[in-house]
Amino acid sequence: MQSDLVASRSADPRDPRESRESRNGTTPHPDAVSLAIIEQLQEDGRRPYAAIGKAVGLSEAAVRQRVQKLLDQGVMQIVAVTDPLTVGFRRQAMVGVRVEGDAESVADALTAMDECEYVVMTAGSFDLMVEIVCEDDDHLLDVINKRMRAIPGVRSTESFVYLKLKKQTYMWGTR
Repeated sequence: MQSDLVASRSADPRDPRESRESRNGTTPHPDAVSLAIIEQLQEDGRRPYAAIGKAVGLSEAAVRQRVQKLLDQGVMQIVAVTDPLTVGFRRQAMVGVRVEGDAESVADALTAMDECEYVVMTAGSFDLMVEIVCEDDDHLLDVINKRMRAIPGVRSTESFVYLKLKKQTYMWGTR
């Protein structure tokens, strides 16, 4: 298991399915020092605050306060990222979803499903793209056929089953 920092899509660090707005309704804009802290944590999510402070020119206490503020604002999460295969999830797929009517209500329903790890509204051939992590093919079939397609407004789905994961990183930095 690898520990990485994942930039959140969340306002509430406990629920990665919320919007990017902070709890006070504004979009947070981290300063250069906070961005440098984020980069340090993306390299190693377990890096000590003292080491981060040395790299960015702050005290350990100041780094601790800034990290807590970034977590509270939903700018980032610190999580353990696993390889799904090693923890019993042998099937992953990206599913394109075409929607009739309100795509946001369909996205909300998909977001509530544990198997849906990533839900994004898109422009193009699909209204939504959904990453699904399942135990096996039967589980994937159940999720797509009986649960996703049963959501009101889902017009069609197209599945892209992962054959081999070649790269998965959360190192996009703060560019």
